[in-house]
Amino acid sequence: MKKTLLYTFCALLFLGQSFSSHAASLSSGKSSEETSASTLTATPAVPAMEAVSSAMSEFKSLSRHERRERLKEVKKEIKQFKADKKNNAEPSTNTLLLVILALLLPPLAVYLHQGEINSKFWLSLILTLLFFIPGVIYALIVILGNG
Repeated sequence: MKKTLLYTFCALLFLGQSFSSHAASLSSGKSSEETSASTLTATPAVPAMEAVSSAMSEFKSLSRHERRERLKEVKKEIKQFKADKKNNAEPSTNTLLLVILALLLPPLAVYLHQGEINSKFWLSLILTLLFFIPGVIYALIVILGNG
């Protein structure tokens, strides 16, 4: 029984990941053939090596003063991003959907919230397989930002 549930969960996890990458590529305007080729060749989180090397060569060609200014801008943007993330008090539609999903499949909700399989996902999976209610509670804690 648990083995069947685990296989079903893994299949849902895989389908959710492929669906999210397909939806992201559709929103960027790619065709389905380009989407399947891009999902097989590169992960969307990691830029291509050519893009990184061209950006680094462009950065190195700047003067010392321009480099400092760009680094200050980047640090400012990172600080602003962290402040916005910390002060995001109003729940979005995604948060509402993740809460509903946490009530049905807590590990899947934690995975979609975190964006990767990490220790929070595994803890949620173990809690859900052993005791369903603590798994739901933990998933809600992670999704709502207290964990």
